[in-house]
Amino acid sequence: MQGLVSFAAKLLAFMIILFSTHVVYAENQRNKINIVTTVAPITNIVQNIGGSYVNVIGIVPDGTDSHTFEPIPTDAKILAAADIIIVNGLHLELPTVKLAEKVKKTDVEILRLGDRALQKKDWRYDFSFPREHGHPNPHLWPNIALTMRYAEIVRDSLIARDPEHKEGYVTNTAAYLTKLQKLDDVIFDCVKTVPIKNRKLVTYHDSFAYFAPRYGMKVIAAIQPSDFSEPGPREVIRIIKQIRSEKIPAIFGSEVFPSKVMEQIARETGVTFVDQLSDDELPAPPHNSFIGMMANNMVILIEALGGDSSCVANVDTSNIIP
Repeated sequence: MQGLVSFAAKLLAFMIILFSTHVVYAENQRNKINIVTTVAPITNIVQNIGGSYVNVIGIVPDGTDSHTFEPIPTDAKILAAADIIIVNGLHLELPTVKLAEKVKKTDVEILRLGDRALQKKDWRYDFSFPREHGHPNPHLWPNIALTMRYAEIVRDSLIARDPEHKEGYVTNTAAYLTKLQKLDDVIFDCVKTVPIKNRKLVTYHDSFAYFAPRYGMKVIAAIQPSDFSEPGPREVIRIIKQIRSEKIPAIFGSEVFPSKVMEQIARETGVTFVDQLSDDELPAPPHNSFIGMMANNMVILIEALGGDSSCVANVDTSNIIP
């Protein structure tokens, strides 16, 4: 009988501990800020800054064209439950922002990182994003200096929303900025290994408009028109002539934008066609981070353009909070 009582007491103690742990966990989850983001790079940046103090949901699936993404009904519920909605801005996620404005709680901020990070006079327009359409090129994040501004803007927004955890946000951001600065330095060093005559980019989608001028490269052409279709025969002929004239060694596509036109252009010009660049899809673990994505891009770019990609070897692609 005494053994049974002892067993019952131990079981009761175990159940109390289990219940208490569940209550604490549930309370911690309730106290976290619910953040909804869009594309994977933005999601990952926010996760690194927010750390254990936030829940982050990115609603644009990996491998999806962020320009044409249309949110689904379940996304409306996610947006309606958000404490902060963080988007890239610069007109990238117009359908998502339109839905968010309809369903969000009254006091919830829609934080447009690109609009905060870059003055309107510095917006870039090009073949894929012509000025007459009024939508600037929104791909700021391949320029690491602008990504660092994104991180600072996210930090300040989280501190304003959750001052109790200011020290944590400041610490996370400082650590993340150190990693981004290292990446920025590495990209400069990598580009220096590419022959000057090869520091030219021809891409399918113009995701490197802000990247190229920072790191001493030049975007010669972007293949995809502003309506995100394939280019017409006249434009293809013009690009082929330009590639031959500029003696470009490689052209770059993306798995998100498969294009037979790029394959045709490569055959016609005899250049290497690489279709593995990514501007908004993170690599697989253990390099599943924005920094990992950019490090992978640099290996692809530098090797195809005749440089030495070993410069990327020591980049720390880990996240601040695993």
